[in-house]
Amino acid sequence: MSFFTSLSGLKAAQTDLNVISNNVANTNSTGFKKSRAQFGDLFAAAPTQQTKSVAGQGTRLNGITQQFTQGTLQSTDKTLDLAIAGDGFFAVKGQPPRQDLTFTRNGAFAVNNNREVIDTIGSTVQLLPVDANGVATGTTAADMFDFVLPASDPADPAALLANISINNEGVVSATFSNGNQMKVGALAMASFAAIEGLRPVGDAHWQSTGDSGPAQINQAANGPLGQVRSGSLELANVDITEELVSLISAQRNFQANAQAIETSNTLTQTIINLQI
Repeated sequence: MSFFTSLSGLKAAQTDLNVISNNVANTNSTGFKKSRAQFGDLFAAAPTQQTKSVAGQGTRLNGITQQFTQGTLQSTDKTLDLAIAGDGFFAVKGQPPRQDLTFTRNGAFAVNNNREVIDTIGSTVQLLPVDANGVATGTTAADMFDFVLPASDPADPAALLANISINNEGVVSATFSNGNQMKVGALAMASFAAIEGLRPVGDAHWQSTGDSGPAQINQAANGPLGQVRSGSLELANVDITEELVSLISAQRNFQANAQAIETSNTLTQTIINLQI
């Protein structure tokens, strides 16, 4: 039985090493959230058996959870580089035909050939309609629309787009060559009842699940969503020193369990070699 007990420890240490290595590998990934492996002990005894005489059966993986703590904000001075100071997520929609709605903390946005503002994997950033004061007039998924930069002033087609600005509430304002301004919309932001229940899909993107609850859509500076910081990006929330210390600890655990297996093997071989 000691073989299997130590084997469970080896598997746990290997999983821990994999999780920590992934954290270290993504130190420079914008919007990345570190993960942590959680383990529990294995114990089994018959209903009538005294538990004081029963040893445990090792350990098992209870789950790998992501830590959604705030990452450091780094200034870039690019208007479409956006960071969130808070718990919200940017809502983005995939390209046809699937057009999956996902949520990201990676605000490294750019403009494609169709003047759509997209993220690093080509999903289109979503906006909410706003009134003249920049207050969202609709806060449901059905109200969202694609973030498309206007080429010219709707009231004066000869006046071309000159500048785009985004304030802390996520309101996008367009300035044209004739001096006119127009509020294009507000960035659609999402929050969740149980953020740990989100399903990661890669590239600092997540999908809602039954565990996370549905996305609560609103503009920035409402509730837990936090504020938008234009000209900044959120770095990974990975402390490289902490991860390296954890890596050493996981390596020691692996070596200790491997030594326990070797010891069990030696004892078993000794018993086999006994001559009656």
